[in-house]
Amino acid sequence: MKRIRGQTISFSGDGDTVTHHEAGLVVINDEGRIVWVGDFSDCPLAYRMLPIDDHGKKLVLPGFVDAHIHFPQHRLLAAPGKDLLDWLQRFTFPEEARYGDEAYAAAAAEIFLDHLAAHGTTSALAFCSVHKACATALFEAAEKRGMALITGKTMMDRNAIPAVHDVAEQSAIDTADLHNTWHGKGRLRHAITPRFAITSSDAQLSYAEELLRALKGALLQTHISESAGEIAYVAELFPWSKDYTDVYDRFGLLSERSLFAHGIHLNAREVARFAESKSSVVHCPTSNTFLGSGLMSMMALKDVSLGLATDIGGGTSYSMLATMGEAYKVQMLNGYKPTAMQLFAMATIGNAARLHLDDEIGSFVVGKYADLVVLDPEATPVLKHRNALSQSLEDQLFALMILGDDRAVAATYIAGKKVHDNRSA
Repeated sequence: MKRIRGQTISFSGDGDTVTHHEAGLVVINDEGRIVWVGDFSDCPLAYRMLPIDDHGKKLVLPGFVDAHIHFPQHRLLAAPGKDLLDWLQRFTFPEEARYGDEAYAAAAAEIFLDHLAAHGTTSALAFCSVHKACATALFEAAEKRGMALITGKTMMDRNAIPAVHDVAEQSAIDTADLHNTWHGKGRLRHAITPRFAITSSDAQLSYAEELLRALKGALLQTHISESAGEIAYVAELFPWSKDYTDVYDRFGLLSERSLFAHGIHLNAREVARFAESKSSVVHCPTSNTFLGSGLMSMMALKDVSLGLATDIGGGTSYSMLATMGEAYKVQMLNGYKPTAMQLFAMATIGNAARLHLDDEIGSFVVGKYADLVVLDPEATPVLKHRNALSQSLEDQLFALMILGDDRAVAATYIAGKKVHDNRSA
């Protein structure tokens, strides 16, 4: 057992409720779960002699949850493309072709998860390549770290390069096998992963529907309405469809366990259908601005379940702090001003709920796993001078999400075990 001391901050709902202890304490048992949280001065006698990690006035929060990220794109940050489809063909598909090599995928998985820890991300919903070996490598690496991670092999049988095409039936068999092997093992979960409608045939989308119905507890992750060129291509491939959402709807892929990255250009009918089906849209602001895809409006999707994500490697930072900052700017351009509390809530308890993990992570509640991030509001000279002007917790968090990056992550814990320490980085 151990204790972690600092300013403890935990969110609920949309950030409208915040529990903040300026001199806070989290007590963790040997299984890595929270057994007590509150003011340091109120610590029960039974816990007062336990070992302590004292972070002083630094902020101790639930670990960040990334709701959409691509493992085999971990090297692709800042790879230029004319637009989404050009970027996929020139950079993404050739890089993902390398992940059929088990040794390459295994080495990359360690690097990828190290990057997450260094940026305070303790859980993620991740894409892999089409190769079963790629998903296996990521599952194995995450299991060793005790992570709550969700992934699956990408299903993609057309409109890419041959090296990353699979075969619809075998892809479904491999997906089911990964689910049966890894889902529920330790803290791992599995996601059915058709890349997007452009790269899956009708047969493959039908298999995805069957898998979603058959594989108990599985999520489904894919993409929707990211760029104008993509939308036009979908209309060409599925001329019978009312719109992009209708394609997924006809194949039975809208559900409360389905997450769709981007959703920038959804029309009113599509938004209503997302709300009705309780499907989630995941906002990926740094990717959207970098690739020139568009500016997603949170207000237009106010009735839809919304997540927040880095979308590495179209996204330009592993940092959920930077992602929150970019989301703020995008929404300001759309005439809406989200609060820091709201965005931090999205990146913690909100994303945990979207991933159906909020019963075990995302907030400081007794019984949940102690996945934590420690943030230093004075990590850089610029942050230190800015923090001197802060008059509230909202001010501190706002400065961190606009000016912060991995340097602000003092430490990261997974199930109570420190997996990153900035002092030794």
